[in-house]
Amino acid sequence: MKQILLQMKRKVFDILFPNICLNCQKEGTWICGDCLSSIEILEYRYCPFCKERVFEEGTCKKHRRKNLNGLFFATSYKNPLVKKLIKKFKYPPFLRELTLPLSSLIITHFILSENKIIFNNQEHSLFIPVPLFPSKKRWRGFNQSEEITKELSKFLKIPYQVNNLIKIKKTQSQVELSKEERERNIKNSFKIKNPLEIQGKRIFLVDDLFTRSAPQEECS
Repeated sequence: MKQILLQMKRKVFDILFPNICLNCQKEGTWICGDCLSSIEILEYRYCPFCKERVFEEGTCKKHRRKNLNGLFFATSYKNPLVKKLIKKFKYPPFLRELTLPLSSLIITHFILSENKIIFNNQEHSLFIPVPLFPSKKRWRGFNQSEEITKELSKFLKIPYQVNNLIKIKKTQSQVELSKEERERNIKNSFKIKNPLEIQGKRIFLVDDLFTRSAPQEECS
């Protein structure tokens, strides 16, 4: 009954407040196809620590000893439309409907870059989303990285795994912290419940936004 009431409430809300493109205000969807296609898709790979372009899988020579081995990202957060989409996705009103368009940017990036790392040995690969602390996931209603992971898995035919990599420590927001404070804040905040489930797998860690490498490096 509760689920039915929620669905009815959502239908009434959609009628009274129809989705409008966040960029051009065209009615019908949160981001129309024309505006989505205007976003520049990057075709290259970068070192996650210094953002230097790399031509092979991994990091630059300076950061080869790090755990996080390479970075793929579809587009720049400096793009005003991308920034708006991410903010609406990550912060209230938490537009879950943006999962598919944002996932499509990542998929397009893989296709344009002819990324053989993604398309080869898919049976030995695994997508794992960066987890949220349980209370934060309850507050948001969903984990954005997990939603994107599901779409990538569906399109690329690479399995995904949730609830093995978990966040065990509640951390403060990284936004206002210095590099050293970010590393201390996130230290020992993740845990693998069953290491055997990922043994021998090539792990693609999925996050909705990459600004600084501390959370992703700690996960790795």
